[in-house]
Amino acid sequence: MRILHHNPRAGRAGFTLIELMIVVAVIGILGAIAFPAYSQYVIRGKRAEGRAALMDAAALQERFYSDCNRFGTLGNGAKNCADGETTIGTTSETGKYNLYISPSEPTSTFTLEARPTFADVECGTLTLTNAGSKGMKDGTSSDTRTCWGK
Repeated sequence: MRILHHNPRAGRAGFTLIELMIVVAVIGILGAIAFPAYSQYVIRGKRAEGRAALMDAAALQERFYSDCNRFGTLGNGAKNCADGETTIGTTSETGKYNLYISPSEPTSTFTLEARPTFADVECGTLTLTNAGSKGMKDGTSSDTRTCWGK
């Protein structure tokens, strides 16, 4: 004679509530770690665009200086010495930064600023002078390497 044993879990498929709660907790922990890291990665990528826009603008200013013996203003139109404007645009390539120059009149020095159109609490506005001095203002970081790289 054969004795059959009854297994209470034999006909059930699926997960218990405890197993599901463990999975939810693990996903929550991974999300809490990954999201801030990803956000910082995205902001660093946007900063690269601001730095590139400043370097391009400075190179165009130097070219204008070699032709006209003075730096120009920002603009999209005139390219000659009489008008004083360079062909430097006033925004970065994808619009993540707005570019400004001071002084606003053509002179023998300049300071370029790239103001972010997004929230960048750490670095704020990136700056670059005609002497090549890199900096930032309106941000919480005091380390230029954080914002400009190594």
